[in-house]
Amino acid sequence: MAEIESASSAHAGLGAPVFTTTAENRTGSTGTSWIEGGILVDVHAPTSLNRGDATNPEELLALSWATCLNAAARVVAGPEVEVVARATVALHPRLDGEGFEFSAHAHLFFEGKSAAESDALAQAAHARCPVSRMLGGRSPVTVTSVTDLT
Repeated sequence: MAEIESASSAHAGLGAPVFTTTAENRTGSTGTSWIEGGILVDVHAPTSLNRGDATNPEELLALSWATCLNAAARVVAGPEVEVVARATVALHPRLDGEGFEFSAHAHLFFEGKSAAESDALAQAAHARCPVSRMLGGRSPVTVTSVTDLT
């Protein structure tokens, strides 16, 4: 079993999980992905000419980040502030020919807040959001090979 890590394997500084989910895909970028015991989604590569109603990793990542960032922003701004989060994820070919890579950018709007207040709130939300931390390489992320799926 080989393991590739981007953060401490001991998950230093983390408490016990409050929620865990597992997603699975057996078809690559065109086919189906699902959450164990939950939703099933059709997936197609973002460059596919006939995607229909299918989604792709870029859309799912943007949706995840926008949702998480909005929740974090509402915590730091307080319940009386209306917040809108918009996340954009782009897929780029790598210039070295080694496949593709994502870039991501998010906008946060805090109703009734000045530019300086909004900037401070956006930075606080970005620091609090678990998806932001993972995207920024500040969360434990591992990949492990297995010989069976039991």
